[in-house]
Amino acid sequence: MAVTLADLDRWLATPNEDEHLEFKEAKTQYDSTKLYEYCVALSNEGGGALVLGVTDARPRRVVGSQAFLNTHDVTNKILERLHFRVDVTVLAHGDGRVVVFEVPARPRGVARHHDGRYLMRSGNSLVPMTDDRLRRIHDEGKPDWALRPARDGCSADDVVALLDTQSYFDLARIPYPTTRDAVLEQLEHEHIVVREGGQWSITNLGAILFAKKLGSFDLLARKAPRVIVYEGTSKQLTRIDQPGEFGYAVGFKNLIAFINTHVTANEVIEQALRRQVKMFPELAVRELVANALIHQDFEQPGGSVMFELYPDRFEVSNPGEPTVPTTRFIDRHRSKRAHRRHDASPWHLRGEGQRNRQGHLRG
Repeated sequence: MAVTLADLDRWLATPNEDEHLEFKEAKTQYDSTKLYEYCVALSNEGGGALVLGVTDARPRRVVGSQAFLNTHDVTNKILERLHFRVDVTVLAHGDGRVVVFEVPARPRGVARHHDGRYLMRSGNSLVPMTDDRLRRIHDEGKPDWALRPARDGCSADDVVALLDTQSYFDLARIPYPTTRDAVLEQLEHEHIVVREGGQWSITNLGAILFAKKLGSFDLLARKAPRVIVYEGTSKQLTRIDQPGEFGYAVGFKNLIAFINTHVTANEVIEQALRRQVKMFPELAVRELVANALIHQDFEQPGGSVMFELYPDRFEVSNPGEPTVPTTRFIDRHRSKRAHRRHDASPWHLRGEGQRNRQGHLRG
């Protein structure tokens, strides 16, 4: 469907550029190479519109553009250089000519590039896509990580020995079945195990949640959470360095209890009575821990979720990159449901780099 002036008016009223919109003044001309690069970046981010002849600073206004007067020619050049079609529409706005490039989303499992450069946007700039993001795109055609086998060729006895099946039924509030076949049938229904002929495969989902020992699963051993307690406000003196052992659902309650035990407590005097008050409420700690475990990048090898306790703060970091550029945390949100990645967690993000993201509480 062609872009209309009504679409332009709606875009002008949009509070901020998002992953689907990019505005450029381009009053007289616009560099063709930049055009190709923005088409690639927008396509890699799910498609969108590059709008020429509009100020990118708010309040946005139409200033008109004389760039790409021959729209048929530029359409053919984009197809020739990028090997995908971009529709070009010229809008006759009262304040000037506006040129809109409608960029389609990339195909599943394919990253767009221009002259070998895989690009995405970061704030007002174009940057190369990170290795992690490229890997995730190329892995899109594979089965979901949660349903891939963590260990296959298991007998029924192996499944019961490796997984805390009692915890599953307790947490699901389902009576424990009277037969092992009924246990396995329920676990299969929840994709915790998969039947393979006369044997069973334990999925990543089943292992990461219900493993009696994560170390029993080669690819998940490094996914065990780790708690470090420091003597001072720096990393110089470590008092406790405790790696986890159990699956997340099995060990969550004990993990929270262990962290709360080592959270700094302050003494409060109320009506001549003294009592100890933890620096951080248990509810806040539970939210931090749960979000860090759930919203990590499970595809990233060699990284674990870390909980670091100092006398004056609690820091949480997990593997992976946010889907939102670090420069746009304040004004942009992207849901995990829609993009199968981290969504905006209800904890403050700080110092995000290519390999982890970190939240912290301070007293």
